[in-house]
Amino acid sequence: MSLSIAVATRDALLTSYGANFNGASLEIFAGAVPADADTALSGQTLLGTVTFGATAFGAAAAGSMAANAIAQANAVATGTATFYRVLNGTTVIEQGTVTATGGGGDLQLNTTSIVSGGPIDVTSFVRSM
Repeated sequence: MSLSIAVATRDALLTSYGANFNGASLEIFAGAVPADADTALSGQTLLGTVTFGATAFGAAAAGSMAANAIAQANAVATGTATFYRVLNGTTVIEQGTVTATGGGGDLQLNTTSIVSGGPIDVTSFVRSM
């Protein structure tokens, strides 16, 4: 038998989790993806940082929630985006892979080729359970 969590419970869990993103930073990196979100960075290159709004996500519904607008930023380095970390202050909330749209990454960008001074624009960031 598989585990089934009621939609109302999933929505409540997502709402609680999403509150951690309020005003948080989404940092995009090039280089080897660390083993997990608790592993220290080691030689990876920060390509740029975008910021979630004061209220990061809209209301959770049907076990899914989408981020409100994420502020666009300019890249600070050139490289191929491979992973991201979301930080609330200095606390890492999550880490995930980056791919181009359709590539299956946890964060999908229109291109993973980031150019210093060029825009970083996250148009969609969704969490579901």
